[in-house]
Amino acid sequence: FPIIDFPTPYAKDFDRYMDKGLAVADTYRSNDLIRVGFGPHAPYTLCDESLTRVATLAAELQAPIQIHLHESETEIATSLDQHNVRPIERLKRLGLLSPLLQAVHMTQIDDDDITSLVESQAHVIHCPKSNLKLASGLSPVQKLHDAGVNVALGTDGAASNNSLDMFSELQYAALVGKVVANDACAISAKQSLEMATINGARAMGLEKCIGSLEKGKQADVIALDMDALGQTPMYRPESHLVYSQVGNRVSHVWVNGKALLSDYALKTLNEEQIKEIAHRWQSRIHSH
Repeated sequence: FPIIDFPTPYAKDFDRYMDKGLAVADTYRSNDLIRVGFGPHAPYTLCDESLTRVATLAAELQAPIQIHLHESETEIATSLDQHNVRPIERLKRLGLLSPLLQAVHMTQIDDDDITSLVESQAHVIHCPKSNLKLASGLSPVQKLHDAGVNVALGTDGAASNNSLDMFSELQYAALVGKVVANDACAISAKQSLEMATINGARAMGLEKCIGSLEKGKQADVIALDMDALGQTPMYRPESHLVYSQVGNRVSHVWVNGKALLSDYALKTLNEEQIKEIAHRWQSRIHSH
């Protein structure tokens, strides 16, 4: 749930953000498929006291913390000017740097930052398309991987991504990763797939339940129709999944063994109703 120090249409202050978010966590405490975490927006939108409170509560509840971190050069410069340290060092001092932390973006990093990530066992969430659209920089994912940092794949929000298509993100992660590393062998198709699956599960602390197809784990499975003309011939399935943009070929989805999509048809949601709600919100937003 979002946490910021200043008012928005969602909440008027830090305490109200926390109250609303913790109420959601309490509501879904017994739901096996919903886990609520803390979402402090960024170091520059929260004061030290607020960040410390988040760190304390997250540790008590063993809930994940997701924060935008080292996303731009401006963020680094502002932190050095206001706090005399880089943002990651400030989070470390305030107790947020731990295996519970998901550091989103991490485009502006040096060797000391990587050392801090390794020592704390914090996770990095790589959002290549968002980084490109905002021209905020590119994360050295292969370098992070080589250092032993768990890097998962994300999209960021619709405002800086548009499609929120994880298959597209797979491709961008692999291609951009090679350019940043100046190595055509960097970020292989297998690595990219792991970032989108098991690494994401690790970042959420759920690797024992999801993230791979193994006995005893939840049956979270997708099936793809790879028989289309544009997918023929197929030599290496991993490369096809990453480089051939096959998101529209997902024909079936199961979550914990329950079918949610079958033969391209949603089983638990009304597509027309969703469109109607989306258009209603579009009109409401335009009116403001």
